[in-house]
Amino acid sequence: MAEYTDAIALLKADHRKVEALFEAFEKARDSKRKREIVQEICTELKVHTMIEEEIFYPALRDKIEDDTLDEAYVEHDGAKLLVNDLQTAFPDEQYYDAKVTVLAEEIRHHVAEEERPSDGMFAQARKADVDLVALRDQMLARKQALMAKAGSKALPTAKPSALKLIAA
Repeated sequence: MAEYTDAIALLKADHRKVEALFEAFEKARDSKRKREIVQEICTELKVHTMIEEEIFYPALRDKIEDDTLDEAYVEHDGAKLLVNDLQTAFPDEQYYDAKVTVLAEEIRHHVAEEERPSDGMFAQARKADVDLVALRDQMLARKQALMAKAGSKALPTAKPSALKLIAA
């Protein structure tokens, strides 16, 4: 489990992987390849979101600014809506590329917020009394279990946790 020095290194590696997948999508021309990339993006984001929301964020509650955590949950919820939509969509559908583009923009914003050097979530976590190595071990074990599950069958729908959806 020493592949990542701590929980933040693990999360940053996830960020880089998804950024690379978004770049691959932008270069893809074949519909089949676009769909494969989007499915991989969705799986990566669902697993990443689950390990953050189940393990990382709760460990930071009351140790970093509440607003930082609250915003992260809401940002996740916006992404979850697009992820769920994209998982059942096909590249020839209207707005498919636009949805991927908006998802990429939302993720880039979220990553920038978490990784902001002076006061981002990761900077606050480094200053807090949190065992980032123990968190890494918990998160990595959960991630491996979720990825194994994703390989055998679909992960559960990404349910928004902070948003209260109202039917129009």
